[in-house]
Amino acid sequence: MEVIQKKIEELRKTLHEHNHLYYILDEPNITDFEFDQLINKLKSLEDKYPQFSDLNSPTQRVGGDVTKSFETLAHRFPMYSLLNTYSKEDLIQWRERLRKVLGEEVNIEYTCELKFDGASISLSYENGKLIQALTRGDGIKGDAITTNVKTIKTIPLKLQGDYPHLFEIRGEIILPWKGFHMINEQRALNGEALYRNPRNTASGSIKLQDSSLVAKRPLNCFLYSLKGDDLKVSTQFQALQKASEWGFKVPKSARLVSSIDAVFEYILAWEEKRKNLPYEIDGIVVKVNSLAQQEELGYTAKAPRWAMAYKYKAEQASTLLEGVQYQVGRTGAVTPVAKLFPVEISGTTVKRASLYNSDQIDKLGLRIGDTVFVEKGGEIIPKITGINLNNRGLLENQVQFLTHCPECFSFLKREEGEVQHYCKNEAACPPQQIGKIQHFVGRKAMNIDGLGAETIVLLFHEGILKNIADLYSLRKEQILLLDRMADKSVSNLLIGIEKSKEKSFSKVLFGLGIRFVGETVAKTLSKTFKSMDLLASASIEELILTDDVGDRIASSIIDFFADSKNKDLIRILKEQGLKMEQQHVQLNIHPAFKEKRFVISGVFEQFSRKALTDEIELLGGKIANSVSSKTDYVIAGNGMGPSKKIKAENLGVSVLTEQDFIDLSKR
Repeated sequence: MEVIQKKIEELRKTLHEHNHLYYILDEPNITDFEFDQLINKLKSLEDKYPQFSDLNSPTQRVGGDVTKSFETLAHRFPMYSLLNTYSKEDLIQWRERLRKVLGEEVNIEYTCELKFDGASISLSYENGKLIQALTRGDGIKGDAITTNVKTIKTIPLKLQGDYPHLFEIRGEIILPWKGFHMINEQRALNGEALYRNPRNTASGSIKLQDSSLVAKRPLNCFLYSLKGDDLKVSTQFQALQKASEWGFKVPKSARLVSSIDAVFEYILAWEEKRKNLPYEIDGIVVKVNSLAQQEELGYTAKAPRWAMAYKYKAEQASTLLEGVQYQVGRTGAVTPVAKLFPVEISGTTVKRASLYNSDQIDKLGLRIGDTVFVEKGGEIIPKITGINLNNRGLLENQVQFLTHCPECFSFLKREEGEVQHYCKNEAACPPQQIGKIQHFVGRKAMNIDGLGAETIVLLFHEGILKNIADLYSLRKEQILLLDRMADKSVSNLLIGIEKSKEKSFSKVLFGLGIRFVGETVAKTLSKTFKSMDLLASASIEELILTDDVGDRIASSIIDFFADSKNKDLIRILKEQGLKMEQQHVQLNIHPAFKEKRFVISGVFEQFSRKALTDEIELLGGKIANSVSSKTDYVIAGNGMGPSKKIKAENLGVSVLTEQDFIDLSKR
C-alpha cells in the first residue's frame, strides 16, 4: 500500500507542476494528450484506492459535486470597496490627503495595477493548500464557492516555495473575450438566449450549482492582494512578487512608481493598450506601496484611504427619451429617472437612466422626445450626459419636476441648501414606510432573517405591517394567510424577530433610519450619550461637539426627536424589549490612562492597531486621529510619519514606543 500511496502522491506533484507551467507561466512542456494520460492514470488509482483521496488533487478540477445552496460565511478580513474617480484632479487631491497624514517630507511610492472587470474572490490557504473560497458578498460575509473555484485552473490547489502557514489572497475571476464568445456561439446553436457581457457571465458561472458545468467555463483568475498576520512582506509590490513565487497568476502589468506623474503616465499608456487586452478592464488601481503607510492611513467605513481606482470613461450611446418616472426613497427624497428607448451600452441593454434631481433636469432642459446621450460610467443606473440639439422633442413637452409626491400626493418641499425635493408625509407615504422597515431589518441594523423586501411590501399592503414597531406584534396566523408563506419559514421569521431584541443600542439607533445617521455615527452617538433618552434630550450644541457629528447631522437628530410620532415609536420599541441603552462594559480603569488622549501611528509587533485601540479604551483612554495640544500620548510604531513625531515634540506631547506603552499599562 505504501508503494501505491507514493505513486499517487508523485502523480499529483507532477500534475500540479504541469498545471503551473501551463496555466500560470504559459510554458507547457508536455502535450495535452500526455497531460490527459497522467490525469486518467491518477483518477484510476484514486477510484481504486479511495483511502488516499485528497480534496486538492488535480483530478478535482473536473468538478462533479452539486451544491443546492451556498453557505454564507464571514470574511476574516473585510473586503472593502475602492474609492473611484474619473478625474486626474481627484488623484492629485488624494495624493495631498496622503501627505497630510503621512507628512509632507515622506516619500510615497505607488503600485499601479489593472482594474479587472469580473467577480471578486477571497481564497484562504493553510499549509499551502486551498481550504476556502468566498465571494465578496457584502464585504463582511460572502458565499462559500470552494468546490466551484477548484475547477478554475489558474487557481493553484497546492502552493510552492516559502508561503505563510495561513493567509488569504484576493483577486478577480474573469471570463476572457475568447471564452465569452465561444460560450455565446454554443448558446446560439442551442437556440438559447445570449449572455450580455463577460463580467456578469463570470459572476453567474461561479454560482452554478453543478461544479462540472463551472469546469467547462473558460474562467481565469488574477490575484493581487495578500491578507494575513505574518506575511513577511513590507510592500504591495513585494506581495505581488511573493504571490507569483508561490504559484499564483499575478498580473505582469503591475508597476512600481515613485511619483504621481508616473501614475498618470501608466494610466495614459493603458487607456489605449486596454483595447487590445484579451479580457475586460475598466480602469487602473493605484495603491500606496508601503504596507506600513497603508496601516497608518487606515480605512473609512467603506474603503481603504490608501487606494484609489481611476476609471476610464465609459462607452456612450444616444437614444430617445420616452418619459420621466419618479421614485420615493425611505427618507422621502424624490428622485427622477429617465425612461429610455432600449439601447446597448458596453454589452448591456439600458432602459433607464438617473436624472438625480430637478436641477439636473433644468440644466439639461429636457423634453420628452429628445435624443439624449447616455453613459454607463461605473454607475449602477446609467446617466444622461447631454442632448442632441439637432434632434429635439417638442417645446410643449418640456419636463417639469413634480410638485406633489407620486405615491401619496403630498406637496413636495425643497429645503434651503438641498438639491432634492422631499415628501414630508413620512408616516403615511407607503414607499417611505416600506423603506424604513427594510432598512430596520437589514444586516447592519437588526439583521432579521427571512424578511425580504418582497415580503415586507406584501405585509405592508395587506395592512399587517404599517411601521417598524408592528414587527414585534406580528402573529403567526396573520402571516400564514399570505401567499408563499410556509409554516416553518414563518416560525423562523418570528424567531428572528424575537432574537433581534438582543441587538445593541447602536444597532437600534442605526435601524431607526434617522437622516444622515449612518452606522459609524450611530456607534459614536451610542457611546457618547449612553441611552436613547439622553440622546433625545441632547441640545444641538452638545451634539455638534460629538465626534463625527456636524451641523447637518445634529439638526436632523433634533428634528427626529421633536416629532411626536417618532417619540411614540421609540416608546413602543422600548416596551417591546429593544435595547435603548448602551450596555455597560466593565472597564479596568488605569490611573495613567483615565481620560487621556492617545494618537496611534505606525505598525506594531505585538498589537494590531485595532487591538491597541481596544486596549487603550478598556484602560480608560481615548483615541484621537491627529496630534494636537489636547493629545497626551503618541504611540509610535514602525513607519510612523515624521510629521506627527515633530508636531508631538513641538507641542511637548509624550511619544511612547510599543514597549513604553506596555510598561505604562503595567504600572
